[in-house]
Amino acid sequence: MAKEKIVLAYSGGLDTSVILKWLKETYDAEIIAFTADIGQKDELDGLEEKALATGASKVYIDDLREEFAKDFIYPMFQAGTLYEGQYLLGTSIARPLIAKRMVDIARAEGAAYIAHGATGKGNDQVRFELTAAALAPEIGVIAPWRLEAFREEFPGRAEMIAYAEKHNIPVTASAAKPYSTDRNLLHISFESGMLEDPWFDPSSEENESMYVLSVSPENAPDKAEYVELTFAEGNCTAINGKELSPLEVMDTLNELGGKHGIGRVDMVENRFVGMKSRGVYETPGGTILFTAHRKMESLTMDREVMHLRDSLIAKYSQLVYNGFWFAPERLALQALVTESQNNVSGVVRLKLYKGNVIGAGVKSPVSLYNPDIATMEADPSQAYDQGDATGFIRLNALRLKVSSAVSNK
Repeated sequence: MAKEKIVLAYSGGLDTSVILKWLKETYDAEIIAFTADIGQKDELDGLEEKALATGASKVYIDDLREEFAKDFIYPMFQAGTLYEGQYLLGTSIARPLIAKRMVDIARAEGAAYIAHGATGKGNDQVRFELTAAALAPEIGVIAPWRLEAFREEFPGRAEMIAYAEKHNIPVTASAAKPYSTDRNLLHISFESGMLEDPWFDPSSEENESMYVLSVSPENAPDKAEYVELTFAEGNCTAINGKELSPLEVMDTLNELGGKHGIGRVDMVENRFVGMKSRGVYETPGGTILFTAHRKMESLTMDREVMHLRDSLIAKYSQLVYNGFWFAPERLALQALVTESQNNVSGVVRLKLYKGNVIGAGVKSPVSLYNPDIATMEADPSQAYDQGDATGFIRLNALRLKVSSAVSNK
């Protein structure tokens, strides 16, 4: 009788390496390890050999970088997404793509289950499983960290390291970096360890070695650098006049932003599961893209359309953060967002300097800015009569006067 198959989201770190072996033994199943290449760079080196040595029957390492940039990062940035005013959702937006590919592999391989190494205290468990529920409700999910038997066997990191040594699992675990990281094309995040103390200062000089994608603003070049981003219907299509794919745009902007110390964020955020957590993020390219997109919209987007879209930013961001990327309400919001971007086309010039992204000019063939109307000099178009403002103000003031009269009685 053929063994059951389980598709495991595998990173090669201590947790998923131990989980791979544990799943194989506990369920007497074939474990298919899956790693999504979404921009982890050298973190992918040797992963296939490591997974096979740990007991995987098959390994998928799929290059999803272009899909990630085009179908996930770009639509999200069109929506002006920013969670709790700071977080550009680098980890959140990657999870639905990973889970989508996992269920595709599960169906192709005839696997009844997918599994992940997300803890029961975090957001990722929700994101993986809500995606699976939306796309493949017939496939089961195994979350070892939520199983009492697993937690009893591995109450701490020491027990996992001992298990790895006992089973000759090739992992590198040390106290040299007492925090966890998650890297992709959009950002890298840092959590846990010393960062659990919100008074700990990760920006201090002695902690500079923690950062991966950027130099500190203090060590950034003393000379500003200009960059021009070309947009077509809300998407960046070229940098400094050179046409690029979404993946190439992200790679280029990450390099530029990192060089100038752009995109570092240190925040305490509200997790979906109910607790607050402290995270440090590097999002160099995303920060430049976010700023440029907003400036392009300022010139080309109708006021009421912009305000309507802006009123939905908090909701859209919450949906992404909480794992509802494939939910009908997010898809409905995306349809509105896509429509709002029809005229968001043109060129934005930015100045990058020591952690800052500074606007330095914007132009568009479909600009809604008319200098003849906006000028403080005589309006040659006669499109605006300043005298009309008297009635406009009087009508808007009427309810205020009535309210004031009632209050003063």
